[in-house]
Amino acid sequence: MKHKLSEEIKKIEQQLWNMSDHLYHNPELGDQEFQSAQLLTNFLKEHQFIIETGIVNRSTAFKAEYKSEKPGPTIAYLAEYDALPGVGHGCGHNLIGTMSVGAGVALSKLVDEIGGSVVVLGTPAEETNGAKVPMSAEGVFDNIDVAMILHPSDQSYVSGDSLAMDAIQYSYTGKSSHAAASPEKGINALDSVIQLFNGINALREHLPTDVRVHGIISEGGQAANVVPDKATAQFYIRAKERTYLNNVVEKINNIANGAALMTGATLEISNYELSYDDMKTNDALSKAFTKNLKQTDSQTIHQAKQSYGSIDMGNVSQVVPAIHPYIGLHQPGIVAHTKEFADRTITTEGHQILINGALTLAKTGYDVLTDQMLLEAINGEFFKVK
Repeated sequence: MKHKLSEEIKKIEQQLWNMSDHLYHNPELGDQEFQSAQLLTNFLKEHQFIIETGIVNRSTAFKAEYKSEKPGPTIAYLAEYDALPGVGHGCGHNLIGTMSVGAGVALSKLVDEIGGSVVVLGTPAEETNGAKVPMSAEGVFDNIDVAMILHPSDQSYVSGDSLAMDAIQYSYTGKSSHAAASPEKGINALDSVIQLFNGINALREHLPTDVRVHGIISEGGQAANVVPDKATAQFYIRAKERTYLNNVVEKINNIANGAALMTGATLEISNYELSYDDMKTNDALSKAFTKNLKQTDSQTIHQAKQSYGSIDMGNVSQVVPAIHPYIGLHQPGIVAHTKEFADRTITTEGHQILINGALTLAKTGYDVLTDQMLLEAINGEFFKVK
């Protein structure tokens, strides 16, 4: 019966290409993907999925479910569809969204016979304030057995890891005064920020190589002859695991408080974006996916590449077995987050990758639905690691 998935994908391939190309030509930024979400949900609705929009209080997030009357696992495919400023779909989210939708629709045609359910989750704003974070925290994945997403890249890679990340803002308040005539009456908030940077740079010597700390001064004064009474720095702080990241953040917060004490300024610490947890790939699920990709696509599949980035799929992987593999665009060396990468998604090769990716996701979902030993291995690994 698994071979029927190819037939189902073939039936909808032109619609998938059209949707992906439409997303490319009409890019929308995170949490503004109104047309994109509507396009995908309309297609899912045509195939008898039950649609719930605006989930986790995000207007462009959605949950689409096709539930058979026979018991069985629930497979979730995650769709991204936010674009980047200036370069549009330079991360290939037009492919990601349509691959997941295509896989969901294809698999839904079989579940009435084999049992189980298929869910497609629309997950806005991956590039900025990822909706997968509140989805993971608010129970969206509670009744889901596995979650999958497939990302385009220059070449194909097995699912790997990612760094946990906190986006932290340090806002200092001092006291303005004339920098030349009465400097003794001022409290320089910018000096606090500078001492914060100096303290972090001193800390780097004592951090492991997987830790990344990088930041900017987003506010530092208006004129050189006025003592700045407001100054703000924003940092991304990353580490291989959430537990160690929390330790690093505590150290940097202590440095920030020390910088305030040095100048007499007051300090407010806040998160200016959502925090991402580290990605924990489920190897059993990943091996099943890789086996299917080898049968579907002729490209070499490389081992997971070392990742120093952070993704909101990491939060998903903490609450449900999950994978985040990559499928190549047949152009080794092409760089993501560029116009060239976006353009590649609407070529003949990009269209074929869309079909291959959707089919591989569908086949892997079928394996989980029909192979009890595979599901037991996936769960055994997940709960052991957890």
